[in-house]
Amino acid sequence: MVTTVGTENTFEKLVENLLILEHDAIAAYESTIEKLDDAASKARIAEFKADHESHVAELTRMAGAIGTAAPQEGDLKQYLTTGKIALASLVGDKTILKAMSTNEVETKMAYDHAAKNDVATPDARTFFQKAYADETRHKAWMDAAAAA
Repeated sequence: MVTTVGTENTFEKLVENLLILEHDAIAAYESTIEKLDDAASKARIAEFKADHESHVAELTRMAGAIGTAAPQEGDLKQYLTTGKIALASLVGDKTILKAMSTNEVETKMAYDHAAKNDVATPDARTFFQKAYADETRHKAWMDAAAAA
């Protein structure tokens, strides 16, 4: 799925849309933790979920600093991200992790765009680069675990 998140033409909308994306991601992580059988994979996914919660905290701080409302939940896309996990759970853990990896593609792309977006402050761009690195690490682990 191709995302336009990260390409917004105002910093306020950029932060708002990243927050919505992060809430969608957290919902997918919660679904994944619930559906995985392997305890070690559940623990690793919980660590990654904590990264997303940290991203939400920082984005919420940014929203407050610029005086814009911080969304507290995702949007309808949440049903797509969690739905993939539900279907994958019928096959097993590796398929669940493959489905989660596809979700990470969009989040990585959004943070890559955001880190290069001229409407973002230099501090925000630094945070977006860190978040991109987190998403890259998440996807790499999921891809390796799904292939093992």
